[in-house]
Amino acid sequence: MQYRKNRNDMPISILGYGCMRFSRSGSSIDLDKAEKELMRAYKLGVNYYDTAYIYPGSEVALGEIVNRNHIRDKIQIATKLPQYLVTSRGAIDKYFNEELQRLKTDYIDYYLMHMLTDLKAWENLQKHGIEDWIKENKASGRIRNVGFSFHGNTEMFLKILNAYDWDFCQIQYNYMDEFSQAGRDGLKAAAAKGIPVIIMEPLRGGKLVTMLPEKAKKLIAEDPKRRSAAELGLRWLWDQPEVICVLSGMNSIEMVEENCRIASSAYAGELTAEDRTLIEGVKAAINEKLLVPCTGCGYCMPCPKGVDIPGAFRCYNEMSMESKSTGRHEYFQVIGLRKQPAFPSQCVGCGRCESHCPQHIKIIQELKNADKALRPLHYKLAMEVARRFVTR
Repeated sequence: MQYRKNRNDMPISILGYGCMRFSRSGSSIDLDKAEKELMRAYKLGVNYYDTAYIYPGSEVALGEIVNRNHIRDKIQIATKLPQYLVTSRGAIDKYFNEELQRLKTDYIDYYLMHMLTDLKAWENLQKHGIEDWIKENKASGRIRNVGFSFHGNTEMFLKILNAYDWDFCQIQYNYMDEFSQAGRDGLKAAAAKGIPVIIMEPLRGGKLVTMLPEKAKKLIAEDPKRRSAAELGLRWLWDQPEVICVLSGMNSIEMVEENCRIASSAYAGELTAEDRTLIEGVKAAINEKLLVPCTGCGYCMPCPKGVDIPGAFRCYNEMSMESKSTGRHEYFQVIGLRKQPAFPSQCVGCGRCESHCPQHIKIIQELKNADKALRPLHYKLAMEVARRFVTR
């Protein structure tokens, strides 16, 4: 296992265990199976375990496994404050104390503000005294590091990144999201501030393995180094020194051992020109299925009416590349929950974006198509209710 270090010079395994996808039997976590898988990862050197308040049964299962095996002082646990549920200072204490109880511990190594999509969400926490709360709990040792997990665009990520002296952050990042969400610019901005970056969705929930088009599969099968789709995706991330840890929702012994094998030999700067050509070829094969040839370059931005044009097109494309529900869910999270609306329906057809687009996309018409696909009536209604709740 390879390790990289946090701000306090503590080693973190470059492979982290994502506990959202613990093995299940029906609707419940299969604790014995999950324990075997987690402990195998532990024995192979994984020391970072990520869970959250809203992952059903995850905190309780992780706490039980860690307690059974007496490894609390040998691992680092990350969990998350459900900031979207916080309405008072007392609520922060309530959720945190409940998490400590579930995890059978009296401290959290890495505590995240969960799913910040808008600066307003952090400002809402500030109104409830979150900064004093963090200071008190870090002083008492109940929290070792404070960070945030993020879904949104690069501009918003940078605002949140600069809004507080964070110890770390967590972003969705993979070779298909290189220029979306926080993106490469966000990764490098965090690194420039000395803020370690944890990666989630390195393979888009496995879709960069299980849902590749045939052309991409053929390119990977012809790789002379005989690497799998998963290995290519992981090595692409670990090739970047700014990436401290990559989370994987491992739910089989075979997956644990394979990922640990890759992590034991992955180094920053190892990819060759041929490797990069292969990955670009896989990306191109995936992009051939796109509904809109948007590269996420951002030349169309800012929209004078506040429309997130690249974000809308990325989610629209996901409906074709993955599934309708995937694209809509991503849109709901990344754009639908913002304090300031950024919907395609806000477009007034000024044409400024089209004059700047290097791909010569008919943006005005494609925004209409995207809005119709991404926000059918029942999604519009649900999104409005959720926005009022989250951005209150």
